[in-house]
Amino acid sequence: MTITLYGIPNCDTVKKARTWLNAHGIEHAFHDFKKAGLNVDSVDAWLDHMSWEVLVNRKGTTWRGLADERKATIVDARSAAALMLESPSVIKRPVLDIDGTIHVGFSEPLYQQIFKK
Repeated sequence: MTITLYGIPNCDTVKKARTWLNAHGIEHAFHDFKKAGLNVDSVDAWLDHMSWEVLVNRKGTTWRGLADERKATIVDARSAAALMLESPSVIKRPVLDIDGTIHVGFSEPLYQQIFKK
């Protein structure tokens, strides 16, 4: 099983997810998309499994900082993908990829359900 956690290391929610995974001995790779960036294939794969409305964090500071004209152009998966590639901070974090199955966000009950043994 290949597990990759995508996010930004200083994000509180990403920190909680990483701490939870480590505390439960779950081996995973961490992909810092601020430093390592994102590629079209990853974003497209996420959008194959998850609605763009879930992936774009419209409550975050990055979204709120966009000009209203720019926000108005985000109307579908294609325009959302362009925004996510242009500004990865707009993505709701963390994104957890387990062998191609995508989960967005973190809560202890969610991770307990995902990793129930």
